[in-house]
Amino acid sequence: MKMDPQVLLRTMFDAAIAAALPDKTLPAYLPKPPKGRTLVIGCGKAAGSMARAVEDHWPGALSGMVVTRYGYNVPTKRIEVVEAAHPVPDEAGRRAAERMLNMVRGLSADDLVLFLVSGGGSALLSLPAPGLTLADKQAINKALLKSGANITEMNCVRKHLSAVKGGRLAAACAPASVITLAISDIPGDDPAVIASGPTVADTTTFADALAILEKYRISEPKAVVDHLRAAKEETPKPGDPRLGKTQLHMVATPQMSLEAAAQIARKAGVTPVILGDAIEGEAREVAIVHAGIARQVKRHGQPAGMPCVLLSGGETTVTVRGKGRGGRNAEFLLALAVALGGEPGIHALAGDTDGVDGTEDNAGAVVTPDSLANAAGRNLDAKKMLADNDGYSFFSGLGDLVVTGPTLTNVNDFRAILII
Repeated sequence: MKMDPQVLLRTMFDAAIAAALPDKTLPAYLPKPPKGRTLVIGCGKAAGSMARAVEDHWPGALSGMVVTRYGYNVPTKRIEVVEAAHPVPDEAGRRAAERMLNMVRGLSADDLVLFLVSGGGSALLSLPAPGLTLADKQAINKALLKSGANITEMNCVRKHLSAVKGGRLAAACAPASVITLAISDIPGDDPAVIASGPTVADTTTFADALAILEKYRISEPKAVVDHLRAAKEETPKPGDPRLGKTQLHMVATPQMSLEAAAQIARKAGVTPVILGDAIEGEAREVAIVHAGIARQVKRHGQPAGMPCVLLSGGETTVTVRGKGRGGRNAEFLLALAVALGGEPGIHALAGDTDGVDGTEDNAGAVVTPDSLANAAGRNLDAKKMLADNDGYSFFSGLGDLVVTGPTLTNVNDFRAILII
């Protein structure tokens, strides 16, 4: 192996992020300018950088607006970038969604709408359905985030509480053409789930959304439950004529980023094994499985001999039971450290490619064979802190947080376990 373990892990993470940057991936998917006007709209953590990529490579006139997370703004000249809250929506996001819906009304068949979408768009583009309030949506978002529901389940509910999600925004654009350029943060890259699919036909129903709330025993706010039970206006379904002039292109995916990291590993003389780009489940349970595979490499040379790096993507979940700080990646790594028990020769990094693990200021963290011993020397009890969902405090106490700042892209979580 040609690099220090920690340097190699960080280099792979940086390569994974770089592979998903809009200025590299988006221009190849831009269409020819239409006969009419070009309107650019969008939402997500990468929406600002996607808008700038369009501006830099679009040959004709354009205008529009996108909404991104606070702190993720980038300078643009023709496309307005609005900031709003994530993961719980706020009034700025509601106003932006309302403005966007008004902007697309009255377009002609000669006009083109470019919709730029990336992960985080569900919270950022939040216009409640008639009869619901922003407070209702904030409350249901908080309940879903704590419940352990996966992203597909959360977005099914969101679609049926929204005036723009689940294909409703594209329906409002008709008869204009709509081309969606997407950066996927969704396991399996289902476009109907990315930001709850504002321009994509929806196969789920009000009944599905209600069943999800029942599954996780969510009964408040009452207005939300009543709205789902009433089921007054379904989302546009496949075959809806209002969506007849829509196209979608996936410009960056988790798999692309994992392959970029794998290339770095090979150059360093390390065998990469991509376990999957769509791994889901409770973060601490996923960690136990990854620890088992790492031990199999050490003991039996399977699925590859040492030196080897296990790479995976996707989006785990955390069922919050404690009062600690930390996102999915900190939870995964703390559980991994506990499961490995200080196993020699195993190093790991996990981080969110958008630069924010949950709601904290770090992208992720690193684990070394000495993590547990170093923690004990600082009176940090790994098992107790895991039980309290306090991964951030654990790794902060060790000085082992990974901080990137906003990366301006988002292909979800990145995990690398290096066995040497």
